Amino acid sequence: MNIIGIIASHRKEGNTAFIVNKLLEGAKDQGAKTQSFHFSDLNINPCRGCMACHKGAEGCVIKDDMQKIYEEMEHADAIVLGLPIYMGQMSAQGKIFTDRLFARFSPKFSPFFKEVATKQKLVLSFNQGNPDASLFKPYMDYTNHMFEILEFDVREVPVVTDLRSGSIDKREDLCTSLKNFGSALVREEAQKSFS
Repeated sequence: MNIIGIIASHRKEGNTAFIVNKLLEGAKDQGAKTQSFHFSDLNINPCRGCMACHKGAEGCVIKDDMQKIYEEMEHADAIVLGLPIYMGQMSAQGKIFTDRLFARFSPKFSPFFKEVATKQKLVLSFNQGNPDASLFKPYMDYTNHMFEILEFDVREVPVVTDLRSGSIDKREDLCTSLKNFGSALVREEAQKSFS
């Protein structure tokens, strides 16, 4: 199984990176091939809304580091998308990544929708400083549904909360549950292969 992680935060050593890396670590322990992309290492520009990606065969005309991610997504069985909640929504980096998916995927209500569904697994991992896990639930549900409309097989990790109360790496229960989630993702795929 091939899994890529997208860390939609500029904080390379931050909570989002820690969470995505623990999920990937659990998957790697089960034999998955993993790779992560840090927004702090990438130059990814916002979508221009030019529609060129749907008018010809070239795809996205913006030649930046999103091209690397498009290429890796072609071979990925699953994507882990780490999304910190800023101002009640995903980070700007997460939104840029999401908007740039338009070059590859279009929602069912779009005139550009193609019947070839991705069916890739997409693990949405939200995290926030606030301790109330339900505080931004309507937004998280909306985001989950948006990716389902794009035909992703969405898996949602329970939101990681209370990240202002000390170092995340000291929360052993969280580390274990994140690794277990990553491991279970690979085991589930392996069971399907043998069915």
